[in-house]
Amino acid sequence: MEYVSGGELFDYIVKKGKLTEGEARPFFQQIISGVDYCHRHMVVHRDLKPENLLLDDASHVKIADFGLSNIMKDGELLKTSCGSPNYAAPEVVSGELYAGPEVDIWSCGVILYALLTGTLPFDDDNVQVLFKKIRSGIFPIPEYLNTSVVDLLQRMLTVDPVRRATIKEIREHEWFKVNLPDYLFPKTGEEGTNIVDLDAIQEVCEKFGVTDAEVQEALLLNDPHDQLVIAYHLIIDNKRIWNEARKVEIADFFSASSPPHSAFLAMTPNSSSARSPSPFVSFLLCLCIFF
Repeated sequence: MEYVSGGELFDYIVKKGKLTEGEARPFFQQIISGVDYCHRHMVVHRDLKPENLLLDDASHVKIADFGLSNIMKDGELLKTSCGSPNYAAPEVVSGELYAGPEVDIWSCGVILYALLTGTLPFDDDNVQVLFKKIRSGIFPIPEYLNTSVVDLLQRMLTVDPVRRATIKEIREHEWFKVNLPDYLFPKTGEEGTNIVDLDAIQEVCEKFGVTDAEVQEALLLNDPHDQLVIAYHLIIDNKRIWNEARKVEIADFFSASSPPHSAFLAMTPNSSSARSPSPFVSFLLCLCIFF
């Protein structure tokens, strides 16, 4: 288990009071990247809040506490009311059916609002009054927020889950795309090919105690809910994100005007002090273990 020394994002917000848009954006980009990864692997978190977002010593976000998460299945809806009330979507507090991803999107909208204002968009000591506010979808908009981020907040905090912003729409939003690191949403050029990674297959065999023939058969059937298929693609994604992050870090290293000797050692492959190249690698590995 990884020790995350930076504490909770909640404590960071409390300490700062509120963040500028430039400070909040990198955190939010990482959160959406992590949530997108979960959703693409059929996992809905259902309890996203600053207390469950941890920071390492470089302020990289780690999504934690999957205790209320669920596996999404095609054609099936969820009804369990769970998570923290202030971050819960209208359909959750109303006891309605929901697919899954849309409730995480709502929670991310509340988190973005908290980052930018240091307060919550929906809050009240009386739970019933709080639920009424959430169902109304009406929240105060501070004058210091620019119109672009207000538009994004309103799209994410839309009461109707069908009209609520999707991950794809968030990624394409002008506010979100500013200074967006490439490694957070790596291109998946390998998808759709018939080439398999034998090392990844071997890892799956070791984790699940199956033969490589069983794994290859599962990959041919390509059932998105098959644990062998999910584990294989998690390992492939880990490798791809690791490699993309290495490229970014090496480029940053060589663009530095006067890199210290210690930095050079950190980039040397054989160095025992080499840094972890991706802020999400440990998160992805944890998710792989989760499966």
